[in-house]
Amino acid sequence: MPEQPSISFHGAAGTVTGSCHLVTLGESRVLVDCGMFQGSKSEKELNYRAFPFDPRRIDAVILTHAHIDHSGLLPKLVKAGFDGPIFATRGTIDLCSVMLPDSAHIQEMEVETLNRRNAHRGRKTVEPIYDAADAARTATLMRPVELKVWQEAADGIRFRLWNAGHLLGSASIEMEAGHGTPVRLAFSGDIGPHHKLLQYEPEGPSAVDYVITESTYGNTEREELDDAARLKALKREVDGAYRPGGALLIPSFAVERTQELVADLMFLMQEGQIPHCPVIIDSPLATRASEIFLRHARDLENGEQLARAFRSRNLRFTETVEQSKSVDHIREFHIVIAASGMCDAGRIRHRLKNWLWREEGTVLLVGYQAAGTLGRILAEGASTVRIQGEEINVRARIRTLDVYSGHADAEELTDWVRARSPISGGIFLVHGEEPQIAGLAARLADFLMEGQVIPPRLDSCYRLAKNGKPVLVSEAPAPRIEPMLMGSRDWHNEFQSLVLDLQHDLMEAADDRQRGVILRRMRRALSE
Repeated sequence: MPEQPSISFHGAAGTVTGSCHLVTLGESRVLVDCGMFQGSKSEKELNYRAFPFDPRRIDAVILTHAHIDHSGLLPKLVKAGFDGPIFATRGTIDLCSVMLPDSAHIQEMEVETLNRRNAHRGRKTVEPIYDAADAARTATLMRPVELKVWQEAADGIRFRLWNAGHLLGSASIEMEAGHGTPVRLAFSGDIGPHHKLLQYEPEGPSAVDYVITESTYGNTEREELDDAARLKALKREVDGAYRPGGALLIPSFAVERTQELVADLMFLMQEGQIPHCPVIIDSPLATRASEIFLRHARDLENGEQLARAFRSRNLRFTETVEQSKSVDHIREFHIVIAASGMCDAGRIRHRLKNWLWREEGTVLLVGYQAAGTLGRILAEGASTVRIQGEEINVRARIRTLDVYSGHADAEELTDWVRARSPISGGIFLVHGEEPQIAGLAARLADFLMEGQVIPPRLDSCYRLAKNGKPVLVSEAPAPRIEPMLMGSRDWHNEFQSLVLDLQHDLMEAADDRQRGVILRRMRRALSE
């Protein structure tokens, strides 16, 4: 009997981030993505733990795209002993050449700050997940692959890439695993929506046995917007944010989202639809990523529009810390685009500390906000937040604009999966929170048989058969994280919320006697 392949889900299972799927056939082991967990502190702690597999036994990695939740743990994999090829498109490799060193720098800086605090508190020091040297070694293992060209990854496992329409260089993966009559799999990666400014429509193979698809917006239907409608929506937000001496802050992913926003903002200014004003890209990573986008402009839809936008006199860049700090001294209305897109790191936090408490400020959220991140907390209407240990009242306008999402919505995802038909085995729903997964599963049930749609748990493993349903082989005996904490707020979030509520109640109390009553009640509740 021929060997049957299996697939294990070591990330993006029950949550949106940490994409990492292991395909095994006999002694061959191929990893699809190796991404970083983002979101709550409980999820991010997974990045520091050992992999649930031996990196030294992995033959190859196939990378769908450069976003950190898909590529961010590659240097950790290399640090742990992996030395095989990392296959990806040229665009993905070029973006990783700036994103992975940036990720290493952020970790080194954050750990340095944490260790100073730990030293003051008498706690043990910690090490970064990886450093710049690990990121540099990772770059030497990357191998460019053209779209739609078959490539062997390991004995009995071959693949080819299809445009995913999500990001410069992003790809879906068609894989064949097995000798003789192989099992055929399609990994969606992240699928882009229709009418994306810089990307062509996503593609993919048909007549596969299994589909592993993202479900980030699997239960969300957006109004389908063409270019004119998208520009109109952005104009409305800029007009609403305009205040003399005010600022529009846009937390944005440094790669693709920033470039799309710049292209549209400059177009609106050139057409006289919004006031001319400074637009500052306050992110060294976004600056370097933009240079890569311009080098690949011929490969992008509307690449010439992007090139024109980056020649605008209204566009400014900050590289040094001093240049970034100088943004706080701008007195005219201005727009700042800064990482990170979920407000959980980077320079946007400094801009938010300066503007959240001011009515002249507007924060425009233009991308997905994972549970537990500062961006999600702001989107949910928090009146007070803590940033770098400082309590800040939220008086600025908080707005959400979903027309720049890099992900297909429920209808678009359903159409993409349907186009992979006939699907003989099953569909695994990954890269989504529980309500989105459930919504997409209900849609797919309309044209699939009962039991074909599976939401895998973290570290679960399934045996894959040709023309048959997948069989659950094993689940982790001791979960790396409680399932209830995946894709949701954790105790760190609840603790911060409790502290802020307590401080608010104490400040609003009539007098010191009443404050004493509140504290005694709190102590009594804790003792019980």
